[in-house]
Amino acid sequence: MIDSSSTETSSLLAADARKAYEGQDVEASRNFHNDRVRNVEEHKREGGLLKSMIFGGLDGILTSFAIVAGAAGGGLSSKVVLILGFSNIFADALSMGVGEFLSSKAENEWILSERRREYWELENYPEGEIQEMVDIYVERGMNREDSELVVKTMSKYKDFFVDIMMTHELELHVPEDDHVCESFREGVMMFSSFAFFGTLPILGYVIIPSLFPKLDEQAMFICACIVTAIVLFFLGSVKSTFCASNW
Repeated sequence: MIDSSSTETSSLLAADARKAYEGQDVEASRNFHNDRVRNVEEHKREGGLLKSMIFGGLDGILTSFAIVAGAAGGGLSSKVVLILGFSNIFADALSMGVGEFLSSKAENEWILSERRREYWELENYPEGEIQEMVDIYVERGMNREDSELVVKTMSKYKDFFVDIMMTHELELHVPEDDHVCESFREGVMMFSSFAFFGTLPILGYVIIPSLFPKLDEQAMFICACIVTAIVLFFLGSVKSTFCASNW
């Protein structure tokens, strides 16, 4: 059983490591890494789904706003806006979610097929693969003697060396063993983000008439514009929070 106090201490120290980076505090970072207790640095693992969330959210909110703007320009009633909006948002969200899952899964399967090819080449012609990696490291600034020493040492560990070749030679990131589940999570995030953010501008056409029955379609369209601007600001804030950068 994991000691809860040890886990809490590790989490606090890991948080200090991230704060040291964000504040560019070299001394604090050095103190963390020199600590005798084995700690795992805190990385924002939720950021792995950041692309799907931002992409889905932006696509959903802009698609929804385009529907609302077109309906307002055409003088359509609020009922028509609701029917067009919700049906289109659901269909597009499903399309985006399934597309994200299948495309991510297909890319990972292709990368793994390339890894199998590299492993086969290493098994049958290790000298050629080693020479390729030596040449790559020389091109990146290492002298030949050091690069040969490094590559020959790494080549003793085939699985590790193949992953290095995938990264440095083919510039491909080898997916984890549970890559299908990860692709599924990305698809679910894409669907959820698209559907959630896409419905926000349309909700005004449901809420406002019940709260303020005297307001017309023009007021509801203005409300949709305001909601869209707020959501875009929120998505930009989320992105800057995870990336620790400005807009």
